[in-house]
Amino acid sequence: MKNMDGEQHWSSGAELVVKHLEQQGVKYVFGIPGAKIDRVFDALEDSSVQTIPVRHEANGAFMAAALGRLTGKAGVTVVTSGPGCSNLVTGLATATSEGDPVVAIGGAVKRADRLKLTHQSLDTVSLFQPVTKYSAEVTVPSALSEVMANAFRAAEIGRPGASFISLPEDVINEPVTSPVLANSVLPTLSNAPTADVCRVGRLIQQAKNPILLLGLMASQSKNAAALRRLLHHSQLPVTSTYQAAGVIDQQHFDHFAGRVGLFNNQAGDKLLQQADLIITVGYSPVEYAPVLWNSGRATLVHIDVLPAEVESAYRPDVELVGDISITIDMLNDQLRSPIRLSEAATAILEERRQLRHQLATRAINMNGFAIHPLRLVRAMQDLVNQDVTLCVDMGSFHIWLARYLYSFRARQVLMTNGQQTMGVALPWAIAASLANPGQKVVSVSGDGGFMQSSMELETAVRLNCNLLHIVWVDDAYNMVAIQEEKKYRRLSGVKLGPIDFKAYAQAFGAKGFAVESADELVPKLWQAMEVDGPAVIAIPVDYSDNHYLMENVNISQLI
Repeated sequence: MKNMDGEQHWSSGAELVVKHLEQQGVKYVFGIPGAKIDRVFDALEDSSVQTIPVRHEANGAFMAAALGRLTGKAGVTVVTSGPGCSNLVTGLATATSEGDPVVAIGGAVKRADRLKLTHQSLDTVSLFQPVTKYSAEVTVPSALSEVMANAFRAAEIGRPGASFISLPEDVINEPVTSPVLANSVLPTLSNAPTADVCRVGRLIQQAKNPILLLGLMASQSKNAAALRRLLHHSQLPVTSTYQAAGVIDQQHFDHFAGRVGLFNNQAGDKLLQQADLIITVGYSPVEYAPVLWNSGRATLVHIDVLPAEVESAYRPDVELVGDISITIDMLNDQLRSPIRLSEAATAILEERRQLRHQLATRAINMNGFAIHPLRLVRAMQDLVNQDVTLCVDMGSFHIWLARYLYSFRARQVLMTNGQQTMGVALPWAIAASLANPGQKVVSVSGDGGFMQSSMELETAVRLNCNLLHIVWVDDAYNMVAIQEEKKYRRLSGVKLGPIDFKAYAQAFGAKGFAVESADELVPKLWQAMEVDGPAVIAIPVDYSDNHYLMENVNISQLI
């Protein structure tokens, strides 16, 4: 209610919080209630925001993050005090590393109890400062709307990430007089300085072996569109980190050297090593350590919304800081004609094209059981059409998919590479199904990662999410295993016991499938894909060739 001065009166701080969420355009809140925050959950019942209870707070943060990545607007998670908040740490650290906008709201004990030894008292603001862009506690009710507004702005502006708000129990219970300061319009960036753009244009025209390295910010839709215009005109060779999946379209595919990350042995790495000009676009060193790809011999150009995080192996010669899409279009205008590839670059790209052809034509006929990763990647490639979103967990399967499965739609494939967090795929898939309810979602994990968030199958069933979760089964933490084997020639702490994933899925009310022979792979995958609602399929995988992921091995030697 407004008084004569235009001030708005709210029966509780919680009512103001929820009104702010509504005016911010929030459609879903993921979380778990508790005594210190239940007033907010109660107020949500009278709002347009849908409350989605989750089975673990970290998974609520993962869902909010995926919604943020797919929509560009901050996803929201709300939890109670103490462990309710501390369980968010992994989710918010992941969101900030991956550039996903999230606003997390956590309950707290009454202000008068902050210095007492009372249960669930915790300095959550300090806890979250290292893993968020913004972390604050509302100490007086009149500051509620200001803190909420700044949390959303911090989460969404520039390179997105997580914000955390601590709400003491008495603050959200007390009446408050305050306007709603929600504002969904953020300030816009301009282009980088024209003189610097012109300089980079000249560098490209003069270079003998230029290459673009695309990072996570390149996959924002408007940036991807601008990059496609540049690549079609310039014919520049390009590689990308895992998070930039989908930026390259089919028209430029023959100039795409594939994705790079983790281990330096890909076609993109070869182009980077021989380059005399490297242009990074929307790249963060957290995606792929510069020391692995930057020899220091090339001129280095950094294009992003933020200045570079300088380190010994990443010291750009030119920085184009500003709106990426505008800057890329300006750069495109500077190029008079397509660049001419060197013989060395042409040879690398041609070899890459031949290997893609071999994978497409030969991998499907690998008949061993358990299933070779390349055969499974090839079978999954047929599932991931233009309308399907793919959510990828962390594990050695992640590398096989990142290298060999392709997409031509920006942010069609969601991957984790900043914190390399296990357990994200299923929560991400639930959020993706909410963001695009008419589309199918496929998520994939190893058996280790799946069991870190598999309790959310119940959430998927409750929401009737149209998703298929594929479990690559080997009864081990295999990503760790291959590195231990290389370093120590033995394994430690990676062996797991077997699980009947088909029965497990059915226990939640989802459809369950298990591949039990090589011949069943494709028909059972499609049978599971055609389920209307949540389904899980377990596929035994032969990881005996995983050591090749760290070596300079031609794919033709495997297929």
